[in-house]
Amino acid sequence: MAHRVRFVMVGGFLGAGKTTVLGRLAATYQDRGLKVGVVTNDQATDLVDTNSLRAQGLSVGEVAGACFCCNFDELLSTIGRLGESARPDVILAEPVGSCTDLVATVIQPLKRLYDAEFSIAPYAVILKPSHGRKILRGEPTGGFSPKAEYILTKQLEEADVVLVNRVDELLSSEVDELEDLVRARHQSTPVLRVSGRTGQGFEALIEFLDQDGDFGRRVLDIDYDVYAEGEAELGWLNGTVHVAAEARFPLDDLLLGIVETLRASLRASGAEPAHLKTIGLWEGFFGVANLIASEASPELSLPSRCEVLEADVIVNARVACDPELLEKLVRKAVSDVCETLGATATFRETQSFRPGRPVPTHRYADAV
Repeated sequence: MAHRVRFVMVGGFLGAGKTTVLGRLAATYQDRGLKVGVVTNDQATDLVDTNSLRAQGLSVGEVAGACFCCNFDELLSTIGRLGESARPDVILAEPVGSCTDLVATVIQPLKRLYDAEFSIAPYAVILKPSHGRKILRGEPTGGFSPKAEYILTKQLEEADVVLVNRVDELLSSEVDELEDLVRARHQSTPVLRVSGRTGQGFEALIEFLDQDGDFGRRVLDIDYDVYAEGEAELGWLNGTVHVAAEARFPLDDLLLGIVETLRASLRASGAEPAHLKTIGLWEGFFGVANLIASEASPELSLPSRCEVLEADVIVNARVACDPELLEKLVRKAVSDVCETLGATATFRETQSFRPGRPVPTHRYADAV
């Protein structure tokens, strides 16, 4: 039989830590001597995740403009392009964090139509601790409407394994509670505790993902009207900005300042962020800052530790608010922070919108 590529998809809600987990998975597979390709996914172009993973030296393709399920052919084409120079042994796929029903629309089509080309790994879904805890507890102040929360619960429902991520940042009692909340709803689904940042739990995760068996079969009973309305409640923004100054400024201060300023303005507007990310790139240097919830602290997840005269900055924001308001707040935050650093911001391209109704290329209601 011809060489089959191992297809490993890792889902989870916006801000769950998918990119960090995939980056560590890629490094782990490479340490085993395997060739790895990564495919990121977004509703628009200019994705922080793509640039961040490429800056780490990984071979990355991007499916932009629609989720994997609605742009299935482009997913296959992107994988093909990654294999033009050397066929990868492993493809790591990161779907849009507001998407679900991926077993029926991605995994099952791969199994049925491309079985000779791909070996499918168990489908892992990362539980986002902050919003996940509130939603699974049934708290009325989860930050999102029931329709948006529906997406997170459906993501967990179709998982072959649920990953409780960021365990290095949580108390053991908090991790215990998250695992109990998942098991109360999904008794037959394994739960693994991991940290994408430190690598804790990755030996067990890799061992689980290496399994062959009855995986990728949990096809959802899903209401696409509720799903579409929940996704459409999120304002989506991808923007690129060139920042320049006459005197050098700390790139990390710029990135963290944008996120901190946005956090404050969103809280004042009553808008709950699902995820905010900024990446700054210049002449081989890069840094990343993000925010995963209004109650969380902004984080410099990948510090650049450099001072620059100019930089290209990408801002990705997923927030439960009107996209016009989101764009206004992002532009003001960037301009205000630049002013404090003695820099000037030139906005090059900004896309702000609400995601449209998902229309999958393929959907199989039964599993093989």
